[in-house]
Amino acid sequence: MTGTTPAGLDPVREIADAVLYEGYLLYPYRASSHKNQSRWQFGVLGPPSATPASFAEDPGMAMQCLLSVPADAPGPGEVTVLLRFLQHQVRQVLRREADGTESAVARLDVSGHPVLTWDEAVECEVDLGAVPLTGATDQVRTVPGGEESEALTGADGTVVGRIARLRDPLTVRVRTRVEEDDGFLRLSVSVDNEHPGAVTGKDAAIHASFIGAHLLLRARGASFLSLREPPPEAAAAAARCAQRRCWPVLAGAKGSADTVLGAPIILYDHPEIAEQSGGALFDSTEIDEILTLRVMTMTEREKAEARATDPRAREIIDRCDAMAPGELQQLHGLLRDPGRADAAFDTGGAPWWDPAADASVSPDSDGVLIDGVTVTKGSLVRVTPRRRADAQDLFFAGQVARVTAVLSDVDGGTHVALVLVDDPAADLHDWYGRYFYFTPDELEPLPADFGGDGTDAPQSRKENPS
Repeated sequence: MTGTTPAGLDPVREIADAVLYEGYLLYPYRASSHKNQSRWQFGVLGPPSATPASFAEDPGMAMQCLLSVPADAPGPGEVTVLLRFLQHQVRQVLRREADGTESAVARLDVSGHPVLTWDEAVECEVDLGAVPLTGATDQVRTVPGGEESEALTGADGTVVGRIARLRDPLTVRVRTRVEEDDGFLRLSVSVDNEHPGAVTGKDAAIHASFIGAHLLLRARGASFLSLREPPPEAAAAAARCAQRRCWPVLAGAKGSADTVLGAPIILYDHPEIAEQSGGALFDSTEIDEILTLRVMTMTEREKAEARATDPRAREIIDRCDAMAPGELQQLHGLLRDPGRADAAFDTGGAPWWDPAADASVSPDSDGVLIDGVTVTKGSLVRVTPRRRADAQDLFFAGQVARVTAVLSDVDGGTHVALVLVDDPAADLHDWYGRYFYFTPDELEPLPADFGGDGTDAPQSRKENPS
């Protein structure tokens, strides 16, 4: 069932793969990490007859999307349906004993390199073929299990053990149904895990699950409509589309309408991988730069364990280790203009955080009017938190701070960056560029001669880090 994406879907594969592996491994990418000893992925379709103690996920998902067929079309059109997922695979390390027997172990050192027992996954695709945009279909497919063996040989050629890889067979049912709605066609696709027999235990449940399951649909002789931003004439029909653990979005090049990605996470139409991203990190709720820097802080022993945990973890560690300073700097991203259709503009080679990227922005000189006083970089203010957005606000109340920059966000809001005058680490925060941010209504300007007579002067305990 593993294969290549049908012709025409290749541009979508990168996005689909990001969905497929979201949560596959989490930093620090090591098997010993507690959060990596359970699957945290989306789109898990569990076995239908699992016992409550197995904590299996719902066995099904379903989605509905809208299509438009040209009036002069020779037929009703068709849609190819591709189901993609990961099949769980146990990688068990077996140590060869002196008497020739084998013992299951969690770890085996082979010529100084650790080999770990771990739960891997195999990419699978079930191609349902072309489904006509009329009537209903019902298909049941079986994904075969498997068993593979790999010998582990020491530097002297002696066999010291082996790796046994085991996969359980899977059974899936995919149903489609096409109905008319306000002159459009509503296509329903449901996917259900039909693993036979009872399943007991958490491990057994995940062995019989479809992981990261999602759908790729390609229309011929018809066009998909956006459900996020449907045309006015299709708004009512779009509102009647129901989704269950699977959300369809237009995929492929912007402006195209022949491909839909049905994902277990909510995306926007025509999702893209940021061009600055050097590769998968399996955690889209994090920032590539932060995770990359965290990987760089790992010890060599920790990196060795991560490399031994999974081949995909090894790719992450090796990529981060080989990253040049310029590549790391590019992870800061692009300056984007929400007022333009392409949402990005050329900064003339200047990084987005550089004021030279936009001459109209100058955090060092920009100011904001607070209670009739212009506050700019270097101004002293008293902090009066109002929103209680952070527990630290309780400790900032009444503190004197020095403004380091006045910034504006893409929505037109103003934010004042500052450091606390009485903070011993203020110089370090300033050097690193790590500031506290407040809105103008949370600050009280202090007079220019504040502390001039020494009676009201803030007693700074800052220490020069040099």
